[in-house]
This record gives sequence, structure tokens and C-alpha cells, in this order.
Amino acid sequence: MNASLADQLRGARVYDLEQPRFFGMPIYPSHRPGYFYALYRRHRDGWQPERHGPRTGSSGVLTMMEHSGTHLDALCHQACDLKLHGGLPVEQVETPAGFTRLGVETVPPLLGRGVLLDVAGWKGQAPLPARYSISAEELNGCAAAQGVEVRAGDVLLVRTGYAALWHDEAAYLQAAGVAKSGTLWAAERGVVAVGADNMSWDVPDERDPETGATLFAHVYLLPQKGIYIMENLNLEELARVRCYSFAFVGIPLKLTGATGSPLRPLALA
Repeated sequence: MNASLADQLRGARVYDLEQPRFFGMPIYPSHRPGYFYALYRRHRDGWQPERHGPRTGSSGVLTMMEHSGTHLDALCHQACDLKLHGGLPVEQVETPAGFTRLGVETVPPLLGRGVLLDVAGWKGQAPLPARYSISAEELNGCAAAQGVEVRAGDVLLVRTGYAALWHDEAAYLQAAGVAKSGTLWAAERGVVAVGADNMSWDVPDERDPETGATLFAHVYLLPQKGIYIMENLNLEELARVRCYSFAFVGIPLKLTGATGSPLRPLALA
């Protein structure tokens, strides 16, 4: 690393976009039981000063769904007419141990320009109404008001204001989301990934009248466009300081064959 880049990193303000993980956090119904952590080995259990001196250790057991908490969807997570991205038939790559193609271990580190469209702030209502559907026109209007342009290769983040309700599962699961037109708007701009401060980017249970698909973005962005989806982001601090353009860092775990991964996304400005 050259000195100037190291200096830039040291001088950057870092915004942590991950929500805390805990038993009882909001979980999409199809991904229950979600998350569980238990302390398995306690310090007191290993207290053997005659053998190890003053040192003790502890460790726990973590059980969680890939799509719990702040996470990224791999391209194998969703299919359209039983075909994955690139027209790959699901029966050719599904195994009891996961996917032989398009697993989350194939997702490259997301390093690049990030753009926040704070729709809730722009409309002066945070959070937005329950199950509110954000249109392409609204995304375009918000971008213009903020003075930002969404460009090819960007990571696009949309704020609904529901991150503030992360400790209220019932309210959080009613979050606003991005409408079909908004999803098409994002894809047309050539983004590499999208993300929102809600459970699914989409509006829960909204059905596309043309295709009959629920969660339209999931059947369009992942299998048809190869655009990654990030969910359950915390965009409150970015919005508070009106940081709308930044360096984005998002690195999923290399879970071989998995359909998604926990994510620790960061914004540097």
C-alpha cells in the first residue's frame, strides 16, 4: 500500500452499516429460527492453574440462517422458472451440501463507490409508512435533490427509516421497500449491488401483476441481472450527517455453496 492511500484510509470517517445480531432480532418468516448463540465453554470450566497457569479460554456455539441479520444474497439464492443467473438449471447445481455454482464464496469483495438515497429524509417522514412502495420517480427525485448521480458500478443504498425499529420485530417486518419501477431504475444504471434498511429491499408480499412474482427484485436482480442484494442495513448515521456518496466496503464470508452470508458493510468518507 502506498503512503498516500494509507493516509487517506487513516483519515477517513468510518460508518458501520451492520445491525447488531441477537436472539429475537427481526427475522424474515421463511428464515426462522434465524439466530442463536450460546456460551458453550466458560472460563471457569477450564480453570486449571497447575496445567495452564493463569490463562483460561471461553468459546460458544453459533447457529444462524445465512439470511439473518445484515447479510448479502448470493446469486444462487433465487431462481426464475427454476433457472439461476446465466440460465443455469437449479437441478444441475443443487446438492445437500449447497450449490456447486454461484455460491456466496464466488462473490467478490464489494469495494467501490457507494451512494445513499435517503428517501425517508427527502420526503420528511422517517420511517416511511408501513409497506410503502418507493417508485423510480421517487428515487430519481431523491437523487436530484441530494445532488448525486447513480452510475454504473455503484453500490446503491436506499433508506426507508426502518433501521431505527430494529428492536421492534413486528414494526420492522412492515417496512417500506422499493417498487418494481425502482428496481428497474437501479438495474438500468448498472449498479453492482443494492441494499436497504429493511428485510428484503422489496415491499413485503407485494406482487408484480405482470409476472405474478412476489419479491420482484429477488426474481429480477439476482437470477436475471446478476446484481447482489443486501438487507437489514443500518443507514441512520449516514443519513444524519447527509453523507450521500462514499467508499463502500462489503466482504461476505467464503461459505462454500451457501446462498448468502453475514456482512459487515462499511462506508468510508
